[in-house]
Parts: sequence; structure tokens; C-alpha cells
Amino acid sequence: MEQIRITEDVVERISEFIKDTPEVTRYGLSRQVCEWIEWKGVDGRPKDMSCRAALLKLHRQGKIQLPEARPFYIPKSDRGKQLCAETKQEIKGALAEIGPIELVEVTGGSELSRQWDGLMQEHHYLGSGPLCGAQIRYLIKSKAGWLGGISFSGASWKLKDRDEWIGWSDEEREGNLQKVVCNSRFLILPWVKVPHLASHVLGQSARRLPADWKRRYGYEPVLLETFLEEGRFKGTSYRAANWQKIGRTQGRGRQDRNHTEELSLKGIYVYPLKKRFREELSAKSEPIQRRPTQPVVEPMDWAEEEFGGVELGDDRLKQRLLTLARDFSARPVANIPQACGSRAGTKAAYRFFENPETNMQKILKPHYEATTRRIRQHPIVLAVQDTTALDYSAHPATEGLGHIGTSKENSWGLLLHGTMAYNLEGTPLGLMDVQCWARDREDYGKKARAKKTPIERKESMKWLKSVRAAQEVSKEAPDVKIISVGDREADIYELFSETGGKVDLLVRAKYNRAVEAEAGHLWQHMEAQPAAGIQEVQIPRRGNRPGRTADMEVRYSKVTIKPPQGKAHMATIELYAVWSKEKETVPGNTPLQWMLLTTLPVESFEEACEKVRWYVLRWGIEVYHRTLKSGCKIENRQLATANSLESCLAIDLVVAWRIYHLMKLGREIPGAPCTVYFQDEEWKALVAYVTRNPYPPKQTPTLNEVIRMVATLGGFQGRKSDGNPGTQTLWLGIQRLDDITEIWKVMVSAVPQLRRNTVSSRRGCG
Repeated sequence: MEQIRITEDVVERISEFIKDTPEVTRYGLSRQVCEWIEWKGVDGRPKDMSCRAALLKLHRQGKIQLPEARPFYIPKSDRGKQLCAETKQEIKGALAEIGPIELVEVTGGSELSRQWDGLMQEHHYLGSGPLCGAQIRYLIKSKAGWLGGISFSGASWKLKDRDEWIGWSDEEREGNLQKVVCNSRFLILPWVKVPHLASHVLGQSARRLPADWKRRYGYEPVLLETFLEEGRFKGTSYRAANWQKIGRTQGRGRQDRNHTEELSLKGIYVYPLKKRFREELSAKSEPIQRRPTQPVVEPMDWAEEEFGGVELGDDRLKQRLLTLARDFSARPVANIPQACGSRAGTKAAYRFFENPETNMQKILKPHYEATTRRIRQHPIVLAVQDTTALDYSAHPATEGLGHIGTSKENSWGLLLHGTMAYNLEGTPLGLMDVQCWARDREDYGKKARAKKTPIERKESMKWLKSVRAAQEVSKEAPDVKIISVGDREADIYELFSETGGKVDLLVRAKYNRAVEAEAGHLWQHMEAQPAAGIQEVQIPRRGNRPGRTADMEVRYSKVTIKPPQGKAHMATIELYAVWSKEKETVPGNTPLQWMLLTTLPVESFEEACEKVRWYVLRWGIEVYHRTLKSGCKIENRQLATANSLESCLAIDLVVAWRIYHLMKLGREIPGAPCTVYFQDEEWKALVAYVTRNPYPPKQTPTLNEVIRMVATLGGFQGRKSDGNPGTQTLWLGIQRLDDITEIWKVMVSAVPQLRRNTVSSRRGCG
């Protein structure tokens, strides 16, 4: 692990930060500390996991008091034991007889991952882990069945015999250690009796690993190492695969802080992946780019980050898109002429939206890619999908609109189905998929035919398309567990057959479906289950109803649901059900209850509570839709056709996300420098306006400080009872900030001394 010293000054700063921002999470704190001391990995990303380990050590030493850890439960499974029970029959014969050997790459959180963990836990003397640092795991398979598993992960930090054998200095080791990879687990199942299989797998994995490692981490390793416990293993298979023994350990492990040397001695074996490995390991290290591996130009601002990769066939269209994005963001509640600021700019905007080369999906494609980059930074991501109606009845001249309500004459507009990615802190990472359409006016009143219409021709197909989009993202982020979350409208039988093991589902049930159980139907079956416990759930404010804490009684069970009438040709589906029901409530409040169906395993009260907490985060997309309508005023847009509206809407969708993301980012890492979001001229203009001092401060303000200043421009009063600023005050404040910034630019041109103390304006995500 990289050695970073956290000085006493930093410890004192951490303590003050925790005291001043009690709402900060451990995750947010680690990201903040990484920012302070520039603790980054070779891929340029904050090493927040290593930082969290260091913070926990300081906490245990009594030097700091960490915020209370939030519950986080990683589902476990007996799938490994089940797999063993299903296939525990002797496999023997020659290597050629059992067929070609296949290495199946394992991704985190998948069914294969649970199988790998189960096999290692059951049959490897070290268990399944945890593995250290960057890692890749494989299951070993042939036509005879599963044969075992193997993994590669981070190398040992210091190893006397290995370091002397390589001949590198401490500085060279620190700079190039990531190019050494440890074969941390290797298992051939005990009932597999195939001569030469182990050495064959070692050879095949050594040939395949460099390409897989580069695809996942952006660089190729040059040396493999492993450790074989003397007295337990002879190393025959490794020697047969051309590994060489270069020494032995000293009987100390990673946690041997007191040099007690209580562990058994292990032989050190290595396998060079390149002929000139010593030269590479002793060379001066260069920063390693993870993705993409090709050199790229750093985006100038948020607009280039979200739209810079757009392909519209003409660079002038791209530049117009970037200009419109910046204009819309600066004045989110303004109409198009007000946002563009000039007659020429307004005409150019209308020509852009009417251009046949521009459409919603082309404009949003680079934002989807930026969202995927942010998703890769989190182990679990919720893909929340929901539908909202956009009412353009006030603009009847717009061509291509459809009915959106029960009245054929009075409600016309577009339907929008969006999928927003959230981390487990509830921070929106960006849009993964957007579907927008107008209903055919001739189809009004044909709901009665729905049961006979195939799902491919129904609006319900939007839920399946969203899951398919999430599956595509999972291919680009194989280490991330993606869970598609939907409300009662998503309770569609076809949807539960859509995941294929890549993306899991968490859906609120609408129908009392038939189940293979004594009770016969879902609700009756769950009523018969014992209550597992009481869970407190924070219910956010909605309209005039204040927020509150609800005590929810939780039940859970594995269920097999039967296909509905008219779909008897479809197979039954095994799911897990979680029923969370409010026991008591004050007069005037309707008791809450959620029946959740999920493809994720739920085998304990903790796992059931986890699924409820994840479903509660679904409310975030309703906040986003409110931001889109009230903050960006998208229903006030006046354009000639629905296609033009969709192109305009694509920009508004990203602007609304950016405002929403700012609100959440300020709560997640409030102490980060404001330059992760705001440009120099913006925060300096804001501070000058608020403090009535034209000269910028020596210390760059924090993100939380600047967000609260912006919110005061939008009417936020900042009283103790007001809590944190919301999206409404932020979008109003951002519009005023744009005018203040323009005045600041005029002042700077007249008084150059105001430019002093300029800091970097590099943006962060968003």
C-alpha cells in the first residue's frame, strides 16, 4: 500500500472539519482528505479506500472522532456450497479428454462472483478474501463443469528477497509496484483429478492476464508473484508452468506491526511477463491513465465534459451546443431569447434545434458516457427510472404533440421516461437513458386493447429499454453492481425475465400475483411470514406534508411467482419479496407500506432493510423532475415541432442534473474547494458581492460556503431550522450569479489588481 504520512496539522484540520460539518459521511471525509494531501492512485483518482483505512486507524488511536458509520451490508450467498453440491462428482481423465479449459472472468456483485466466493470459502484454506488493491478473478470451466478458480491482486508492499532479486531502489519500487501482480488465490476443486491441469491453467492465465488487466486498469503488469506455504505445498505445478522460486518470506503478514513473526514461512515464486521486466520495474515511473488509454484533452469546463464528445457532423454545431449549454445553465429559468442574450444568439439557437442533424439521443450520448465514467467510481449504483408528463397545452401550434391525460382536447405534450444513476449516498451521477415520445392522437381511448397487444408495442416497453441500457453500462463498468429501481408501474412480468444476471431489479409490487405457496397469492403469503424487526425510515417532505420518521415492520421471503393469465407460456420466476409496513402513524397521515420484489438475495433482516433503504432513494428522481419543470421551466419552451423540443430538452435535462448534483455534492463533500464546481470568476464575483469587498480572499472558499452564498441569492435565509439549501433556491441563485459575474468581469478589466490570488479553475465532475 502507498505510504502517505498524515501530519499533525492534517489531523487537527480533520478534527475541525468533522466538528464544523457533522453531516459529513466517512466516504465524503476520505475524499476531502485525499484532496487536501493530494493522495491519488496511479490512475489519478483519489485513493479513498486507503484513506479510509488510515482515518480508521487514527480513530482507534483516539486522535480523531469519525462520524458514525452508515450501515452497509454486502449480500452473502451459499451459492458456492450449492454449486459444490450440484456438481460434486469426480472429474478425471487426461487434460484433452475434459475439453478446452476456459477462464471465465468474474465481475463484482454478479452471480459468478457469489459462486467464486463460495468455492473459495468452502475449499481454499485462506477463504475468499478480502483481496488487496486492483484485482481480477476467474472461474475455471470445461465441458465437464466447474473446475476451480484463480485470482490476481495487488502485490506485497515490501518483500526483501523479491526486491533484492529485482534490484530496484525504494523509490523505484514505490513508483512501479503496481506493475507487479500477485496470484493471490488458486484452487482446483478436490474432486477434479486431471493431470497437468494446474500448470495448464497457470500458463493460460499468465497469457491472458495482461490484456484483461490493461482493459480494466489501463496498463499491463510485467511480473507475477505468489506465495506457497512450505510444508503444505511443494510448488510442483508452479515449477511446471515455469515459475521460479527466488526466496522465502520472514513469517510476517501485512498486519504484523510488532514484528512477532507468528506466521508460517512461505516460498516466493515469480513469473516474468516480459523479457525486459527489470528495466521496466527500475525505470522512472510515469502517471498511468486508466480510461481512456489514449491521451485526451482535459475538458475546459462542465459543458465540455458533458457534451464535448458530441458527434453532429459539423464542428460549428458542436460549438453552438456548448454555447447553449453554458447559456441555459447560467439562466436556468429564462426563456430561450433571455438565455441567449442577443438576437443573433437566439436565431442561432432556433436554427440549431431545427437542424436535422440534431436530436435528443445524439446530444445526450456524450453525457451518457460521462455518467458511465462516474459510475465506475462506485461499487454499487442504483439505476432509478420513472416517467413524467411534459405539458405543452399552452402552445397548441407545436407540431407532433400527443395527449398526456384523460382529456383528449385539453392536455397535450410529451412523455419523458428517464433513468438516473445514484450512488448509495443519494448523489445523482447522471442520466443513463432517456426516452421521449408523443402518443399517437389516433390511439386515444384504445386502452381496452392493451391485454392483447404484445409488450413490444406498449408504452410498458420503456421499463425494459431502461434495463437494457443499464446492461450496456454494466459492460463498460464490469466491477460495478447496477440495480434497476422502479415504482409500482414497473411491476411487469416480462421485466423480471430481462436481467440475465447483468443487472438486478428492485421494484415495488402493484399486483397481488399468484405464487407457488400455501397462501396462493403474494400479499397473503407475506402476511403469513413472521415479522423480522422494526426499521426506522426517514420520509422526506412532500408538498405541504413535513418530513417524518416512520417505524416500518419488515417481513421477507423467497417467492416463486406464476405468470399471469394470458401468459401461461412464460416460465415461473424466483424472486425475493420484502414487505415494509408502517405499524402506527399520527392522525392525518396514511400509513406507508411497500411490497418490494427483487432479484437480489434477501436472507436476513439486515438484507431486507438494505433493500428498503435503496428503494427510499428512488424519491430522488422525483426531486429531479421537479427541478426540470420548475427550475429549468422546460414546459415554457416554445418551438415549432416536437423534434425541436426534444433537442432543446436534451440540454435542459443535463442542466437540471447539474443543479441537482450541486445540491447533493455540497452535502457529500462540503469542505472541498469550491473550484471543483465553480470557475474563478464566478466564486470571486460572488464573494465580492456578499462581503462587499472587491478583493478576493487569500483562502479559496469551500464548496459548502459558496453553495450557501449562491442559495442566499435565491432566497435561502440560512437559519438553523432551514437545513441545507434545496434545488429551488440554488437555481434562482445561479441565475443571479451569472449577472453578478458579468459585472465582475467588467470590474477586473478596469482594475487588474482584482486578479490577485487566482487559483486553478479546473472543474470536477458536474
